[in-house]
Parts: sequence; structure tokens; C-alpha cells
Amino acid sequence: MRERPYHALFLCTQNSARSILAESIMNKLGTDKCKGFSAGSQPSCKSHPYALDLLTNLGHDVTGLRCKSWEEFARPGAPALDFVFTVCDKTAKEVCPVWPGQPVTAQWSMPDPSLAEGSETERRLAFAHTVRMLSISIFLALPFKSLENRLAAIGRGSTD
Repeated sequence: MRERPYHALFLCTQNSARSILAESIMNKLGTDKCKGFSAGSQPSCKSHPYALDLLTNLGHDVTGLRCKSWEEFARPGAPALDFVFTVCDKTAKEVCPVWPGQPVTAQWSMPDPSLAEGSETERRLAFAHTVRMLSISIFLALPFKSLENRLAAIGRGSTD
């Protein structure tokens, strides 16, 4: 039995919209299986209000959500990371800190909803579209334990 849930860090440049949405969704859907975190390479000073409004309307607890630097997760004492997802193209092109423990990394590129133009309704719809694009429920459906066992077997030189 695993001692702690898996830890997933979602990265974006400002850590104000996409990564904040992903962190909150992971923490609501992941329950005991996976805990979400978010950070940015150049964090803004506050989360986007449309992101917080949408999360609140979807029944998420937004207290404690804040913009933070990705450096927080590269320091001693930071949560051990199992997965690091970049959710924007710009962050994927930046030189990331060294993540202790060599977590699995992936690029989940999606448009920045905070750059959406149009009426307020159209801009808010961009945030809702981002939530639909985040494949967190699909990720959580992966057979983590069997993947761990297969990777461990490969590490032992076994192909069974």
C-alpha cells in the first residue's frame, strides 16, 4: 500500500488560470489517489477571478489557492513530485528547475483562457472550455499500481 497519494504539479507561466484550474480539479477528483499542486515560472500576484468564479460554481473549495513560483517545489522540504505537467507552450520552452525524484513529465498544451477576447460571456466560456480540455479524470483512471509494478519489473530486467 502506498504511504501517500501521488503528487502532480501543474505548471503555467503566471499560475493564474490553467494551472490553478488543474490543481483544484485534481484535488477534488483525486481524493486519496492524487494530490494536485500548481506553480508558475513568472507567477502573477493573484488567481484570475473567472477561474475562481468557475471553480466555485463547480463546487470547488478555492480557499488556499494562490499563485506561487515553481521554485517552491524545487526546494528542500517541498512535496515529493510524481508527475509534472506543463499546461502552456511558453512554460514548456523554459528551463525548468531540477525536480527532486525525477518525476514523470508531460506537456498538456492548451490555450490561455485569460487571453480570450469578446464579451464577458465569451471570455468566461473560454475558462469552461479549459476545464473540459483538462484530462484529469482520464489521468486518474490510469492503472497507477500496475504501471508502477511494470516499471519496477523493467528496472529489475524482467519483461514479465
